[in-house]
Amino acid sequence: MDSVVDSLNNAYQEFVAAAANVLEAKENAGSTKTTATDTALENFKQKWELFRVACDQAEEFVESVKQRIGSECLVDEATRPVAGKPGQATMTGLPPISAVRLEQMSKAVRWLVIELQHGSGASSANSALSHPSAPFDARFSEDAAQ
Repeated sequence: MDSVVDSLNNAYQEFVAAAANVLEAKENAGSTKTTATDTALENFKQKWELFRVACDQAEEFVESVKQRIGSECLVDEATRPVAGKPGQATMTGLPPISAVRLEQMSKAVRWLVIELQHGSGASSANSALSHPSAPFDARFSEDAAQ
């Protein structure tokens, strides 16, 4: 996480410095267009793009952490013995879900969502059963029984 923050901070500092260089070059050139102002503007555009990339990477990191925390909370909630919670009813005939199995199902759902987002549509639901990266295959009894 520190590297993501450092990368974002460095990109921001370079972006701000490039903006200051543009202002300084324009001030020195007056109202005329010079190679110095053109160079400063080009550098500013590059730093802006690098800053945007750093922001996107930071956003991806935050999303992955949110997803991981959500998965961990889901696993904790699903595998926790319910009888130990005061004031809550106990489970009604449903066996507890193993953490491994819950994670497998979660990955399968995420994989299907990714496939649907990429426009695979209805064919992805069928291909998920036999796709090698799918965490389980419902055609086989040992996977379906879990």
